[in-house]
Amino acid sequence: MFLPLTEDALRDNLDAALAHRNDATAQLTQGQFSAVYEERPDWAVGPFDTVSEDAFRPEGQWNDPVGIGWTSSSIYNPSVIESNGVLHLFYRASPTKESLSSRIGVATRTTDGAWVDSPANPVVFPTLDLELFGCEDPKVYRAEGRWYLFYNGIYPLTPEAREAFGPDPRAEVGCEILLAVSDDLEHWTKLGSVVDHTVSHLWAKGAVIPRNGAGEAVRIGGEYLMYLSEGCGGELHVGRSTDFEHWTFTAEPYLDLTELGGHLHEVACAIVDDDRPDRLVLDFFYADPVGAFAAGQALYATDAPFDQLELHRGGALSWGGMIRSFGRHLFAQGWDADAGERRIDFYSDKTLITQ
Repeated sequence: MFLPLTEDALRDNLDAALAHRNDATAQLTQGQFSAVYEERPDWAVGPFDTVSEDAFRPEGQWNDPVGIGWTSSSIYNPSVIESNGVLHLFYRASPTKESLSSRIGVATRTTDGAWVDSPANPVVFPTLDLELFGCEDPKVYRAEGRWYLFYNGIYPLTPEAREAFGPDPRAEVGCEILLAVSDDLEHWTKLGSVVDHTVSHLWAKGAVIPRNGAGEAVRIGGEYLMYLSEGCGGELHVGRSTDFEHWTFTAEPYLDLTELGGHLHEVACAIVDDDRPDRLVLDFFYADPVGAFAAGQALYATDAPFDQLELHRGGALSWGGMIRSFGRHLFAQGWDADAGERRIDFYSDKTLITQ
């Protein structure tokens, strides 16, 4: 039903990625999302400033385990997590900005502030049919005594798959939420797909799970929750799990943007702070009333995680979640690098968290 992953197919996809150009995504900048607005509720996270001394710039190109001459010119959409005082940065590397044929790597920051790119990179690369067009957008969590990495697998759609699962007829590719597990944050075992195709209709993107400032997944009502916002036949869904590996999904209309206008693209992250465990903040990506890219945040009580309380215009779009560092929220993104430059910047709250 799905096209097999072969070396020739990977090479063809790489050629297409190297020719990819998209003016809209090429101009993405962090400042357009985390701008300061006059009315800012005390629960909102941000606004943010660049922490320039923390920028990550890899040197050289990775070894290519599939031998097709793969290289990257853009790194972005990272996830940051800390373990034993060491900061781990997982990131998407693409032949060109926002292209297919992506892989996932990890770098660590040493005690003297220097970054070291792992010699094991890429730690996640296409080996499954559902990864033929790339492995994208890592989201790392600590749960059940282990490390879990959710990422998007991209693959070509066949007529048979379209007929069986009924994706949007305009869709050119499928998008799968895939899961891998690790005990050392470097060597990963792939566990496969998370969302059944009867739910995803061959497109489900973004495993957004409530996470605290240490990067630990937070149980709500005794279970883990996953907010799905893009795909699934156009309906918002929530996943539930007790072991972080097996998930069930139901339709759940947890976000209403009527007050802001426009329409939702994707939820980016779910924030639960240790000093305010009674509240949950969803940070999301949407199109404003004139169609421009924008960010927003929504407030919930953790004991009613689908009942939206308030909305705020402005956010972070931290696809991989935030951590807390020295009393501030901290996240990373690579959008502000110059064309052809591989650089990921870090951003933190302008003011210390006091509430």
